[in-house]
Amino acid sequence: MDVNHNELQQIGRELTDLRSEMLELESEILSKQLRLHAAHHKSARNLVHYLALRRHDIRQLQTQLASLGLSSLGRTEGHVMSGIGSVLTILNRLGAAGADIADFVEPVVGFGEDRSVLEQNTEALFGPCAQGRRVRIMVTMSTEAAKDYGLVRDLLAAGMDCMRINCAHDNEEAWEQMIRNLQQARKETGRPCKVLMDVAGPKLRTGPIEPGLAVMKCRPQRDELGRVRAPVQLWLVATEKNELAAQSNDPALGVPATLLKRLRRGDEISFRDARGSRRNLKIVRVENSRCLATMARTAYFVPGLQLTVKPKADGSRPFRMRLGLLPRKERTLLLRPGDTLIVTRSAASGRPAQYDTKGRLLKPARIGATMPEFFKYAKPGEPIWFDDGKIGGVIRFIDDAEVTVEITQARPEGEKLGPGKGINLPETKLHIPALTAEDIKNLEFIVRHADLVGYSFVRTEKDVRELQARLAELGGESLGVILKVETREAFENLPHLILAAMQTRAVGIMIARGDLAVECGYQRLAEVQEEILWFAEAAHLPVIWATQVLETLAKKGMPSRSEITDAAVGERAECVMLNKGPYAVRAVQILDDILQRMQAHQEKKSAMLRQLHLATAFSAAG
Repeated sequence: MDVNHNELQQIGRELTDLRSEMLELESEILSKQLRLHAAHHKSARNLVHYLALRRHDIRQLQTQLASLGLSSLGRTEGHVMSGIGSVLTILNRLGAAGADIADFVEPVVGFGEDRSVLEQNTEALFGPCAQGRRVRIMVTMSTEAAKDYGLVRDLLAAGMDCMRINCAHDNEEAWEQMIRNLQQARKETGRPCKVLMDVAGPKLRTGPIEPGLAVMKCRPQRDELGRVRAPVQLWLVATEKNELAAQSNDPALGVPATLLKRLRRGDEISFRDARGSRRNLKIVRVENSRCLATMARTAYFVPGLQLTVKPKADGSRPFRMRLGLLPRKERTLLLRPGDTLIVTRSAASGRPAQYDTKGRLLKPARIGATMPEFFKYAKPGEPIWFDDGKIGGVIRFIDDAEVTVEITQARPEGEKLGPGKGINLPETKLHIPALTAEDIKNLEFIVRHADLVGYSFVRTEKDVRELQARLAELGGESLGVILKVETREAFENLPHLILAAMQTRAVGIMIARGDLAVECGYQRLAEVQEEILWFAEAAHLPVIWATQVLETLAKKGMPSRSEITDAAVGERAECVMLNKGPYAVRAVQILDDILQRMQAHQEKKSAMLRQLHLATAFSAAG
């Protein structure tokens, strides 16, 4: 092969300039008092070198290097200085480099050493890896995990390496029972398993909605021709007990206990339902404190509905009774593009939009917010998203009592918004603490019972310092810390968050793809998660691949093809997180199989090194 010495010299000068810039940024950043843990000194230097490299678009340089049979630098995240030094050494041996290129710079982390450091950091966070599988599996606990020891044992036996408890749900009593079940399961199975507890963080959510009418619709099962295949079955129970039929999925109606005792098998009950339709019930079974009735037609029941009983067994005279209270229906708000939604700052229950008889809007839909102080920082024209991005809008007006939102993103037929759903303000600059008063209280429990703490909605270096200080006060300095990247601000501050977290020995990064997709835009999610993976690898920190992994499998028992592909990509991380669901054990088993198969095919991946905004925005002042 003919070698163009001028081209080689130009490549050498470009690489030398990059190396010089890395050393300058290292001197600038690491001269500060970062108080790094001893285990992270080399990794912090390598991260800074990677930041300096990614300030430039070197794709053309990569192509030139590849055409010469040299390293294209596409796999140097974990050993940046070593990678560039190796190429410069080869150029020098080709006789095309000057003395300035040949100047030796001792690599911070050598080739292969980066993998060893990452494995050490992963083990410090999660403990030893499972036999036959490099990537750990984390599972979010449902409330049932506090009551059902068998569920926890089966999850552990299936391959769970880390139990995740979300402090946004349940309470200390339930959390403690989950951990007790895990301790027992560890003894029974002989498998290790860490405990991660997430602080809830300042999550903005929708408030309650006024319940709908207290009405119960009961209808029989019909075949394709509309013939009754199975009649309605419902229980009549004592109003005073106000309880549903035990061990049954059939609906229940409350009636006075004194009259319930008079019902006999074969009795017929006639009534006009809430629509005025004539209907009949027949008593088919009588038990101690309840009666089972059947009905062949659809009926609507409301409180106070009058029932006329015609006794058949003893031929006595008919008597009347009235239904007791019924639970009011939970409601949602149906929102379409172009609709107006009022988000109130009060705790008052929301309600759907109101229309006149001609379908003209009288009052728009309203809903409250759990943390109305968020809106102190919002401005008209900023976007707002609801329920993991299912509904999007633009803030139009703000006053002391409410925020007016125009719905811009929803299905044409409308999207339902319920209570307790997340609200995201991706472009609003928030100035609120990352740790709430409830989080600080929960940290006391976490320090006593958990191995790792998940930091929800962390945004700035100051947030990281605050958590570290709180843990130190409670004697929890040894706890592992997971930075949950779930806001745009956290992503944009990622290098600073990592350097601040490196004061702690065991550190990891969670790619919380649900909120992150809403904050950064779904079309950018693939790009954003790639960048997080690169920067974590440059810092030799383990990554948790999270949110909706095998979601359909865990909830419905059957995965989609896209879910399997997504789970396979999770092999690029050090841990994959599954959410709760009735088929969670099966999901762990399948994920374990996928990860073991994939690790024989892939380990991380090469990348084209275009310029990154995160790197150019990074500065010592940040």
